[in-house]
Amino acid sequence: MMDVDRGIRVAVDTGDVTLGSEKSIQSLKLGKGKLAVVAANAPKEIIDDVEYYANLSDIQAYTYDGTSVDLGSVCGKPFTVATLIINDPGDSTILDDLR
Repeated sequence: MMDVDRGIRVAVDTGDVTLGSEKSIQSLKLGKGKLAVVAANAPKEIIDDVEYYANLSDIQAYTYDGTSVDLGSVCGKPFTVATLIINDPGDSTILDDLR
């Protein structure tokens, strides 16, 4: 779990990450992104949408084992984050870690 947290944080700090469910789902519909991360407590329809569009676009979807509050704090944000897309992991090894 800590490796995933660190991987997400490094990606947020050094790479290119899209935060927020609407923007994330929009990116997935366009086939953009390398990894979709969704909080375990995200509304079911958001989880379903993320998994559906990620699957269509052949992008890996990962259910984060924590709440959107946890995910927000891992990202270093003062707000909840239910969904995020990692477009470019930067210095993070998260894409390799979750394969």
